[in-house]
Amino acid sequence: MADPIVAVVAYDGISLFHLSAPCLIFGEDQTQLGLPRFDFRVCALEDGAMRTDAGLTLTTPHRLSGLDDADIVVVPSWKELDKPPPAALVEALRRSHARGALLVGLCLGAFALAATGVLAGRRATTHWAYADKLRALYPDIAVEPEVLYIDNGDVVTSAGVAAGLDCCLHIVRARYGADAALRLARRIVLSPHRQGGQAQFIERPVAKTPKADRSARALDRVRATLDEPHSLDRVAEGAGLTRRTFTRRFQKTIGASFGEWLVDRRLEEAQRLLESTDDSIDSIAFRTGFGTAASLRRRFAERLEIAPTQYRRAFSKRAEPARTAGTIGARDRTSG
Repeated sequence: MADPIVAVVAYDGISLFHLSAPCLIFGEDQTQLGLPRFDFRVCALEDGAMRTDAGLTLTTPHRLSGLDDADIVVVPSWKELDKPPPAALVEALRRSHARGALLVGLCLGAFALAATGVLAGRRATTHWAYADKLRALYPDIAVEPEVLYIDNGDVVTSAGVAAGLDCCLHIVRARYGADAALRLARRIVLSPHRQGGQAQFIERPVAKTPKADRSARALDRVRATLDEPHSLDRVAEGAGLTRRTFTRRFQKTIGASFGEWLVDRRLEEAQRLLESTDDSIDSIAFRTGFGTAASLRRRFAERLEIAPTQYRRAFSKRAEPARTAGTIGARDRTSG
């Protein structure tokens, strides 16, 4: 079987960080982790050397023709958002999509994909600060700035900057399996499935009022007592708000329901305990408010796509120093 071809579009003025995300995931030999050997190409939009935003210059032997047989085509960012991308790039992306390649727009790369029409009538995301611009330029796209990435099957878009790594790791997980993605995440010191979305980073003015302070104190009490039951009515009362008002403000500020937020906080604490203690799964489930080990395992499967025991083996800070990446990989393959 031929090596999968991954082509990344580069252009004059590109950000080195944005370019480095697909390079890190697909451009290095990861075969020892259970991944295929990718035929990786950086394809220049223009002839000659390209300047980067950091003042360095890049050269590559590949041009846009390198997209023509690629299995995965990545646009890691974009520039001059008010201008349409060059026709040559738009046509190259359309041809790639038509023959079945996966198109990936990282961060502002979603704008380049939007110009091809492949996102019309579909969901997409981009950096939260540019979501309104994407929505204004392409009103037929359902822009969702709260999430880290959106996978439409044939087209994937991601949120800003570091979310490009989350998105590329998701592609590995979807195409080559959770075990390979987990080992790769550990290799590059990245969470295998980052919780939450861009909502926690979106700038929103918060009024400095007693009501706001009381709401914050109510949530602090929840964080401090995760082993206890926390009903929405009780927390709203503690915040000095009606259930309806609390729910509306919470959704607007956090970008998730209170129930989702509470599960995320409990999962974060469970992850911390798995990493730093030898407590049993039953004990951790009780201490984090999940009640039973079965409930904890179910939430891990839903949100993180791995089992608590597998997470502990991969990320425990109490792991023996002699354990190497090779032995971890061997153990991961036998995990349930």
